[in-house]
Amino acid sequence: MYHHVKKLMFTVRVDEPDPRFGNMLLEQFGGANGELAAAMQYSIQGLNCEDPDRKDLLMDIGTEELSHLEIVGTLARMHLQPTKFDRQAAEADPLIAIAGGGGVNLFNSQGNAWTADYLKITGELDVDLRSNIAAEARAKIVYERLINFCDDAGTKDALQFLMTREITHMKAFALALESMSKPAFSIGRIAPTPGLVDQFFNGSTGTGEHGEIDTRGPWNEGNGWVFTESPAIQAEPGASTEIVTESSPPAEQAGLSDLLIDELRDILHAEKQLTKALPKMAEAARFDQLRELFEQHLVETENQVERINECFELLGKTARAKPCRGMMGLVEEGQEIMAEGEEKEAAAADLALIGAAQRVEHYEISAYTTAKNLAQQLRHSAVVTLLSKSLAEEENSDQLLNQVARSLMSVAKMPAAIEQAE
Repeated sequence: MYHHVKKLMFTVRVDEPDPRFGNMLLEQFGGANGELAAAMQYSIQGLNCEDPDRKDLLMDIGTEELSHLEIVGTLARMHLQPTKFDRQAAEADPLIAIAGGGGVNLFNSQGNAWTADYLKITGELDVDLRSNIAAEARAKIVYERLINFCDDAGTKDALQFLMTREITHMKAFALALESMSKPAFSIGRIAPTPGLVDQFFNGSTGTGEHGEIDTRGPWNEGNGWVFTESPAIQAEPGASTEIVTESSPPAEQAGLSDLLIDELRDILHAEKQLTKALPKMAEAARFDQLRELFEQHLVETENQVERINECFELLGKTARAKPCRGMMGLVEEGQEIMAEGEEKEAAAADLALIGAAQRVEHYEISAYTTAKNLAQQLRHSAVVTLLSKSLAEEENSDQLLNQVARSLMSVAKMPAAIEQAE
């Protein structure tokens, strides 16, 4: 919750109001790098943050930025006050004087309305912290320029206070980022393309009369950099260094290809087991809706077996199954549930059968997800397409089982409700 204390974080004093300077101050009130943008950015990042320590940091600084907004707003209002009654001062900015009555509003110094487009919120904590460091740096520069254009001593004191707090926040965000112990260039979860990530394109060339000379430094030489002619020059015959492209075959990544094949062989055996188990489950089902669902999924499973075989063909490997002990255990458990169901009421028996089926579905969803992710990393796009289709079918089957289960639970409640009514 928020509680407003009727006291400024820094007491402001304006000796000589300057409406034109008041207009400049609005840049830090409703501008892209202003205090409202900072307050909203950090607070919303904090609301989204699941790291309790850094959430506290974001909420603390976001709240302080609201206090800074109050300081800037008070300063701007005091400088703009002459526009309320002085024609010449009002002419300096009719938007403020006529439309706004000489007060502040959520506009920048150019009269552009504040917008949430100013906010940089990605939901990735390390990326957001880097954005915050940059935001504080930009705000620091704006305050510095305001100080340089200000002649009023009291105003300068307030701006100096605000500018200093920007550095404080930069330090806090930088140390929070450092405390995460995350490598500087480890952004997100998908690794960059090897080779391409270390190529520096010499995209602006020229010597002598043709322009400035090319320079070299730690940004394009040493430390693994490969200095490469620009893509435009690469198109010409005799290019010295080939560009590594996204579509180029990836280097083998620590046995990932073997792991993908192993996963596919495991799935193949799992699906073949299900082609035998599903007819028995359909026969055991008491309710037509569940029986039809099992029969429908049997057809899907047979198609999934064909897709796995097609994946092997695309990868140039033999479609050989590997014993899937996980599915063997689930199928055995399903057989026990079917046997026990013979002694149960119809709804209860089918609900138990659905539970066994959903355990199978979740197992398959995990298997297909793993295989699809491996295929994506290895850039086997055709294999990814096939696996994605089967994965979508498994997820849909799980949802359909949920729907049938809800219907059966209503049926199971009815006898108890009738008995209670009697």
